[in-house]
Amino acid sequence: MNGPWIRAATPTLRWQKWCSTGNGAPRYSLWDAAESHINEYMRKMLAACLYLVSCSSLALAQAQFSDPMSLLDHLTGSWLLKGKIAGKQTTHDVQAHWVLRHEYLEIHEVSREKDGHGEPAYEAIVLVSWEPKTHQYSCLWLDSTAGGALSSQVTCRATPSGASIPFVFVISPSDSIHTTFSYRKASDTWQWLIDNVTNGKSERFAALELSKTK
Repeated sequence: MNGPWIRAATPTLRWQKWCSTGNGAPRYSLWDAAESHINEYMRKMLAACLYLVSCSSLALAQAQFSDPMSLLDHLTGSWLLKGKIAGKQTTHDVQAHWVLRHEYLEIHEVSREKDGHGEPAYEAIVLVSWEPKTHQYSCLWLDSTAGGALSSQVTCRATPSGASIPFVFVISPSDSIHTTFSYRKASDTWQWLIDNVTNGKSERFAALELSKTK
């Protein structure tokens, strides 16, 4: 065919016009412009769907743990903690149970690595509770790294975020330790992340995974 011809791509798309050369090869097409609009529309629709999915996931997580005590219930039991602390692979045993009339969750963490005296290289006793008046978790963290902890910044609060408890221990106006407990319901596991923050710069100190032993 030597003359121009017109055809519709679909009933809902713009018409495509071709102006043919002598050998039938097209010189230009409005289909490219239509395809560009379609791709842009699809990108916007995909972005909107992803946004709705993320909002729904957040709402579901918040609904699942609308009772903050139930989130702590998932931390009770015996756990095997594995991961890296200060760049070194480590393994700890963790026991967690309610104490003092179900007011505090006590977490006892003991490393399997030993020091020069045959004692655990690290040991901690952590108490976590829920404060209904402030709608926050409170935490007291005592460990074997140094004494005098009761007079230092070892207590903090955390506002729950879905299935995560982001504790922030303020050491000084420029230094803080961000310790986040995150529960993974699908696998019934926990992730603990510890970041040292100095003058707004964050550095990952520990990334740990907890899986139940019994």
